[in-house]
Amino acid sequence: MDSSLGTPKDSLDHILIMMTALIEPLLKKASEDKIKIKGIGLGVAGIVDTANHTIVDSPNIPILSGVKLSEIVEGRLGFPTKMDNDAECFLRAEATVGSATKIDNVYGITLGTGIGGAWWNKGDIYYGTRGLSEPSRMIVDFNKGTTLENAYHTLTQNNPLNLAVEAYRGDELARRAYEEVGQLLGLACVNILNILDPEAIIFGGGVIESADLFLPAVKKNLEERMPNASLRKIKILKSNLGNEAGAIGAALLVN
Repeated sequence: MDSSLGTPKDSLDHILIMMTALIEPLLKKASEDKIKIKGIGLGVAGIVDTANHTIVDSPNIPILSGVKLSEIVEGRLGFPTKMDNDAECFLRAEATVGSATKIDNVYGITLGTGIGGAWWNKGDIYYGTRGLSEPSRMIVDFNKGTTLENAYHTLTQNNPLNLAVEAYRGDELARRAYEEVGQLLGLACVNILNILDPEAIIFGGGVIESADLFLPAVKKNLEERMPNASLRKIKILKSNLGNEAGAIGAALLVN
């Protein structure tokens, strides 16, 4: 079953109603097909404290900040529930069953309404000390203090999908905006490569279908900024799980 609903941002109760409306038909279908449910996995945009089952900060849905969402869902529906950051769910799926299988060290970047990131190292997500793996906060303009996500929002006019449509229709300004997005992402990749030394960087998220608008600039930027040929040997990959990657990665939390 494939279903989606808009995310309410006015109250936690409305979010829970929306989630229940999505989950209950799946539970019914599983029961009809005699499929045993081991649990529920949640992928959430924002900083997630997995040890304490808490969404520390959710910039896009502020009412979720500080909420123990997985515990609430588990209490309502009666199934063990685990929760993780959505970019980490994306990368878990791609590293397990997607484009990045058989790669021990890979960094994932998601592009959609914002920018997310995660690092897969030696068979698992690396969470660090506080679960902060956010390339969106990377400074790309030192003089102005502009972050990668700030620049992304400015260039895409807070609507990357519409801008992509305009670019494909031949709008030169839209094409140039996406090329600049690619240049900034290339700069981010150079920084990630120099610090973490991954074998590959994989891109996904809602904008990945428009990858041909920005990935060439990403690769060109890497070639120009890395000092020698041996250091440029990094794989730049695209998600092959599409919009399902985050959901698959969330499901793998309870697998």
